[in-house]
Amino acid sequence: MNNLVDAFLEMIGVERGAARNTLDAYRRDLADFSDFLNERQVDAMSATYEDIEAFAQDLSVRGLSSTTIARRRAALRQFFQFAVSEGWRADDPTRRWDGPKRGRSLPKTAEAADIDALLAAATTLKGWKAARASCLIELVYGCGLRVSELVGLPLRAVPKPDIAAMRVKGKGGKERLVPLGSYARRALDTWLAVRAQSLPEGNLRAEAEKFVFPAKGKAGHFGRREFARLLDELAIKAGLDPKKMSPHVLRHAFATHLVEGGADLRSVQVMLGHADISTTQIYTHVADARLTELVTRNHPLAKRTKKGP
Repeated sequence: MNNLVDAFLEMIGVERGAARNTLDAYRRDLADFSDFLNERQVDAMSATYEDIEAFAQDLSVRGLSSTTIARRRAALRQFFQFAVSEGWRADDPTRRWDGPKRGRSLPKTAEAADIDALLAAATTLKGWKAARASCLIELVYGCGLRVSELVGLPLRAVPKPDIAAMRVKGKGGKERLVPLGSYARRALDTWLAVRAQSLPEGNLRAEAEKFVFPAKGKAGHFGRREFARLLDELAIKAGLDPKKMSPHVLRHAFATHLVEGGADLRSVQVMLGHADISTTQIYTHVADARLTELVTRNHPLAKRTKKGP
């Protein structure tokens, strides 16, 4: 199970910007679950709902706090959802594990000015790396791609110059069309013009040539960790807090800014590749929260101090 857990933690660390403490806690939670399964002589990828129910009962018997149990549940649910999306399992055995109703935290997002600052910082990189960095940012923010979709984008996905959309294969192998605006198109064309300079030599070249963002690694393309580190570097150059920047934050910004601009949720759902529109609805709450903050911060009446008679 260790390799599966490592892959899962890498995903939530890179795509969702999970903090180190969260990653460590999830690793402990999943290790505890693995130990429980070992005692039952059950493999994680064949665990049933009955195994999950028994684990939940075991947590209660051990007298763990409700907060700890809730985190165990969250870790397992995300792990098995990831396992299903990766094709390791056909079903999620945790789907019936009910927990206490808790308010859903709003996803982190970024201001348009932050994106501009990142793009400005990208131009300070040397040679073709500047074009690659700009293209990566424009595509994740301008198209709302998941980081795995972005870094693994095949060269055949690049549309003809007169087509303003790109076909992307997302979770579960499902394809969708994502918008390709003028800024993203220009950044993509600029990158493609110098892309050959980044191709590795030797045996690795044939595999790398298949991708928009080739690299020397075994996968043949630029990695999720590499992109996260690149964003950290650019955030520091731009005077931004790198802890508040991640590939997932840029994807959230894409959706949030669309909703703020009046885009309907159904269209945003399709562009993000969400299976359920309830997942997309969170961005209406993000937009409302940002609007409330804007009014509170800037409106003269909101800033008035209450005076006595």
